[in-house]
Amino acid sequence: MSVLLLRLQAPMQSWGIQSRYTVRDTGREPSKSGVVGLLCAALGAPRTDTATVARLAPLRMGVRIDAPGRMEKDFHTALDVMKARGEKPPYPKHPKFTVTSNRYYLADAAFLVGLEGEDRDLLHRLHMALRNPRWMLYLGRRAFTPGAPIWLPDGLQEMGLLAALQTYPWVGSNLQEYARLERVRVVLEDPDGNEVRPDQPISFAERRFAPRRVRSEIIPVPPLPMIEQEDQ
Repeated sequence: MSVLLLRLQAPMQSWGIQSRYTVRDTGREPSKSGVVGLLCAALGAPRTDTATVARLAPLRMGVRIDAPGRMEKDFHTALDVMKARGEKPPYPKHPKFTVTSNRYYLADAAFLVGLEGEDRDLLHRLHMALRNPRWMLYLGRRAFTPGAPIWLPDGLQEMGLLAALQTYPWVGSNLQEYARLERVRVVLEDPDGNEVRPDQPISFAERRFAPRRVRSEIIPVPPLPMIEQEDQ
């Protein structure tokens, strides 16, 4: 079994799975739909490419929360927004509106995401795509660019998902926060898990998602990267 690891660390990131209209939510950790969408962008696969989504969706995902961050809210105002009014042609001139919304995001969070699968060639292709992405990569919203490279040089591991999440060095950036850690939480995809999340992607073009089950575990604090250990 092989595992591909990704570092998702930034000043701001958002992973909504229940956003509706003027309220845009975020989960406490990356969603599977968001991670698969990120990988599709790295590959250069458009929203209509359901074949690529079908290849990536079966990968088993796990997330290690190295820095949970803070949930913040942005009061967002959009000017001159066109609204559909349900009129029949010929259409009258549509008035423009100002639309406000509440958009939630995670500030200063850091996650290690693992994707486990038996197709090592597929994971290798994804690893190379993250190193030289076809399209711009962002963490949930286009304005939220990564604060550190998503690609990890040693991100392709030959071990199980949980073992990779337990042993890979910490990917946060605040050493004072690391010093306060006693344990970290991991969220693992599990068909027998006790939590259901509606973020298993089927089609991005049609915005279709299926439920999946996950479970949470608490594991020991991961080691620091060697270069940071040497600096101490």
